[in-house]
Amino acid sequence: MNTEAIKSIYSFEMARMRRTLLQSVISPVITTSLYFIVFGTAIGSRIESVEGVSYGSFITPGLIMLTLLTQCISNGSIGIYFPKFTGTIYEILSAPIAMTEILIGYVGAAASKGLIIGFIILLTASFFVDISIAHPFMMLVFMVLTAISFSLFGFIIGIWAKNFEQLNIVPMLVVPPLTFLGGSFYSIDMLPPFWQAVSHLNPVLYLVSGFRWSFYEIADVNPIVSLGMVCLFLVACLSLIGWMFKTGYRLRS
Repeated sequence: MNTEAIKSIYSFEMARMRRTLLQSVISPVITTSLYFIVFGTAIGSRIESVEGVSYGSFITPGLIMLTLLTQCISNGSIGIYFPKFTGTIYEILSAPIAMTEILIGYVGAAASKGLIIGFIILLTASFFVDISIAHPFMMLVFMVLTAISFSLFGFIIGIWAKNFEQLNIVPMLVVPPLTFLGGSFYSIDMLPPFWQAVSHLNPVLYLVSGFRWSFYEIADVNPIVSLGMVCLFLVACLSLIGWMFKTGYRLRS
């Protein structure tokens, strides 16, 4: 294992976060604060509680997951797309670095950035609402697995994308609606039976439900099932990336 290569890629990608603090850190914090002001205060004042938890506290895991998914996909895709865009990807591919080491460097950095932002959002939320974490270890497990899985997914998008428009299609047009419709701001028990069944087709529901369970022990889906879905998605992403590396899909041409 070429640890120096991994360290170099990881350090370079993390340095990007330090150079763009306004976009990488401050912007998500401000956006999340606005969510708490609008949803937690304005709407929360009209909703006493959801399953015994104040509305502001109830939406906190969903907001953290929304930010985590968006940041990991964005960082994972941009990290590999820019070397393709500038042509430096060929220098990386021709260097004595294994594909696994390239993957660990880029995905590790993207996941680290997402987790940093996720914990900052968690800290920010504590200024607005009361938060209790019933299962801290499981909270970390869900956050880490989600960060790695969606950083891998972002890596796939970065390889697949031919231009900036394709690069932004999934993070901007697919992920936010799935997150909003995945129980981030409500319990699916509030929905009619038909829409409850439809909601179970949304993969984000399992992430938000499992993550919320680690806070308040309330969930729309069994937490074991939620954990299994995250692991299944991680394996699927790894399998697809393995195929891309093996065939050189949009990397060597």
